[in-house]
Amino acid sequence: MDWDKLRIFHAVADAGSLTHAGDQLHLSQSAVSRQVRALEESLNATLFHRHARGLILTEQGELLFDATRAMMKRLDAATARIRDSEEEVFGELRVTTTTGFGSLWLAPRLPHLYNKYPDLKIDLMLEERVLDLPMREADVAIRMKEPSQADLIRKRLMSVHMCLYASPEYLAQRGTPETPADLHHHRLICQNPRSAQVGAGAMLINELMTHDIPSLLTVNNYFGVLQGVLHNLGIGVLPDYLTQDFPNLVRVLPEVHSVDVPVFLAYPEELRHSKRIAAFRDFVQNEIITYRKKLKEHAES
Repeated sequence: MDWDKLRIFHAVADAGSLTHAGDQLHLSQSAVSRQVRALEESLNATLFHRHARGLILTEQGELLFDATRAMMKRLDAATARIRDSEEEVFGELRVTTTTGFGSLWLAPRLPHLYNKYPDLKIDLMLEERVLDLPMREADVAIRMKEPSQADLIRKRLMSVHMCLYASPEYLAQRGTPETPADLHHHRLICQNPRSAQVGAGAMLINELMTHDIPSLLTVNNYFGVLQGVLHNLGIGVLPDYLTQDFPNLVRVLPEVHSVDVPVFLAYPEELRHSKRIAAFRDFVQNEIITYRKKLKEHAES
């Protein structure tokens, strides 16, 4: 199959429109249409259903799109490796992690990375879904459990615990619980235990629910839980990595916490020599060292 036709087909399938694909490829709509028709004729298959609002892939089109998507990801990886400079760090780096860790711990520290590498372009993808690194859905991941995929380089960064926190203002108004049973008199702010999250967090929430807590606010990420706590809505289940950046949070019932949640950095074996990966890995490790040092100093003070 002709690579140019496959490239044009991929752009059309991705955009769902001949016009939008033409804009991306700097080709006229008629030129794009001719190439797609020629590809369909060479395959003796219909790749798109045409309708008034755009194009929908046929079953055969879906099969071919899966193949071209994998090819494009491999090409992107090859291009990234070729463009990695011996002395400079530049270009795009796609980083995936959870919404909570990415927005509350990683993003506030990114200025340190950009100060050192101003030409770096970070595409930060925050979601609970585990993206497929070998298939190039992302370049590097920070995950709240050890990755199970093969062909990944992985490094354990630290451990996190889910704990209970409240604002000083809330505790001044409602009092500080002395035992877990006292939570019955407070509002709990947490993720829904059925939502996507680390298992340790869900286990802790289920355990807390046994105390018959009448008032509840559930949010589908820790950023929302934190906002509820900061606005004096109740006692929140939050990761302990927040305490440095939000020192006014008060730890409630310190004996109540989740088991260890390991935090891993992972990236594909094929990106082992990538300068962008190395820059990001070193940045994260240095931030972890600083984070641990401050924790130790706080504990000793």
